[in-house]
Amino acid sequence: MGETIHGRASYPESRTMRSDMIKRGDARAAHRSLLRATGVNDQDWDKPFIAICNSHVDIIPGHVHLQAVGNYVKECVRAAGGVPFLFNTIGVDDGIAMGHAGMKYSLPSREIIADSVETMIQAHCFDAMICIPNCDKIVPGMFMGAMRANVPTIFVSGGPMEAGRTASGEVVDLIDAFVAGAKKQNGQLSAEELEEIEKAACPTCGSCSGMFTANSMNCLAEAIGMALPGNGTVLATSADRKSLYERAANRVVAMARDFAKLGPGHGLLPREIAGASAFDNAMVLDMAMGGSTNTVLHILAIAHEAGVPFTLERIDALSQKTPNICKVSPSSRYHIEDVARAGGIHTILGEIVRGCPGLLDLTCPTVTGKTIGENIQEYDVRGALAVSSARLLTKVRPGGERSSQAWTVPSVASEAQSQVGGLALLEAEGETGDEGPTTPANGSSGNGDEGDGFDPFDVIRTVDHAYSKTGGLTMLSGNLAPKGAVVKTAGVSPKMMKHSGPAVTFDSEVDAYNGIVFGKVKPGDVVVVRFEGPKGGPGMQEMLAPTTAIKGVGLDDKCALVTDGRFSGGSAGASIGHVSPEAAVGGPIGLIQDGDIIEIDIPNGVLSVRLSDEELARRRSEWKAPAPKVATGYLARYARMATSADTGAILKWD
Repeated sequence: MGETIHGRASYPESRTMRSDMIKRGDARAAHRSLLRATGVNDQDWDKPFIAICNSHVDIIPGHVHLQAVGNYVKECVRAAGGVPFLFNTIGVDDGIAMGHAGMKYSLPSREIIADSVETMIQAHCFDAMICIPNCDKIVPGMFMGAMRANVPTIFVSGGPMEAGRTASGEVVDLIDAFVAGAKKQNGQLSAEELEEIEKAACPTCGSCSGMFTANSMNCLAEAIGMALPGNGTVLATSADRKSLYERAANRVVAMARDFAKLGPGHGLLPREIAGASAFDNAMVLDMAMGGSTNTVLHILAIAHEAGVPFTLERIDALSQKTPNICKVSPSSRYHIEDVARAGGIHTILGEIVRGCPGLLDLTCPTVTGKTIGENIQEYDVRGALAVSSARLLTKVRPGGERSSQAWTVPSVASEAQSQVGGLALLEAEGETGDEGPTTPANGSSGNGDEGDGFDPFDVIRTVDHAYSKTGGLTMLSGNLAPKGAVVKTAGVSPKMMKHSGPAVTFDSEVDAYNGIVFGKVKPGDVVVVRFEGPKGGPGMQEMLAPTTAIKGVGLDDKCALVTDGRFSGGSAGASIGHVSPEAAVGGPIGLIQDGDIIEIDIPNGVLSVRLSDEELARRRSEWKAPAPKVATGYLARYARMATSADTGAILKWD
């Protein structure tokens, strides 16, 4: 391998493996000696060295099972003819870090993960990589590192969590637990009712069961082309995920060998797959399924690392063209397991292809070795060319048992030895392995019945029966957000699409939560939470606690929340985040005073304050930058380099 330029590999004319740099020639005898100490043997020198970038962390439900997953992927890589090397990144559980100073470390952890991935791949000259993320900032952090390292890479996540169920059969998730906590504090819920929801909300390992940030990013990985079909939706507890891991291992070894022969320019590298059109495809999916607002932040950052110019304006243009055809918790009572049952991500993409011809670029390459268009043909279960394995995956069901272990539910599609058990589970539920419908019942938008009341055409609607003609995310701007802001329109009540009201300002997330729960916020108000951006927080905390508090006190259809911070993928309501520039750098949001009238017009993309330019200029002239909240450690360093949300909160140091 040649020299690296600014952290990016430059490849020599003769096509050899990258790993030859550490295993070929007399000068590498010491290197080989060290490698032998790790278990490498004489039969391994001609095989590609495959990094397995895992993220096993016991305190994160989405990652608690990943030690077993990583070891299984390691076995699969070895069986496929590669030499596997497993390492782990750190991870922050946003839910557990929520509501206290720990959340300040969540977004900054993305940069640590990206740096770690880049460091491991470049320092050890791996030929290719499998990334096993699942939650929160781990997915985008690995993506950013993969774009920098730019070696053949496949993403295969740990899979989503099953939704929870109370004794009465009510379907619940993490957001219900947050809301229940606020209701208990407000006197609307008993201790016994709170305990029941707490114990039911998160029943298994896996990324939390709604269309929150983790699941949004794992789904977008399919549309970008960096993950295999099924990555974002097949449950963590299903043994059918083993098939994904096996396919990923076989494919990445093949990609490593192909790259050694062919070199760059053949659609094998992350920066060749994740081009401008691939990011467009990802955001079209995001708009169609009403994903987390955090995806905007992360896609901007990943595109930056891929060297692809990508802006809020471009995302907004895609939103205006993309119908919202799928709503998942917190925007509905559906969960990821329902999306899987309805056909998964490629069925959502298939509906966009049918209803909005030309919106997706079907020629984009993917890690399958086929184009995204070819993948859609095979995995859109409503299409005539869908493969049988895609249809079988719609039969995967939750096990309904508490478990922190992977693969506790028998396979219905992949393992011959457990297929009988999987089909027996379906039969016990009154279902069979037969193919599901490929058209809406009676040509409707989805009121048909499959025996238990489930209607796949309501979970994933056709474009003709979309929730809205425009996407589930909207970019806003105006004199309060000159460089933009983001709102998840899929979760906004129709009556809050246009709203004006007096500002009630808070300079921290904790103060906002307390102010909401203890009655400072009244119907019609606009809660303004500032100095919580990337630099000012520092770390751009998620505002899930305040938004769930608003819901908990019954104000979610009467109040809006505006912040230079961000929201959990579990947030809903008129929650407007990523206001840029942020307050800490003199953005207008830092100039707002209690009682100022905030005007929100989501259909027209406007976020403004009813103040003249002269008044804003006067306030700005009197404004003084606050002292940094953190003076030492990683957060202090992060705050000095962080940029506002409109750039993806990337770090800049020059």
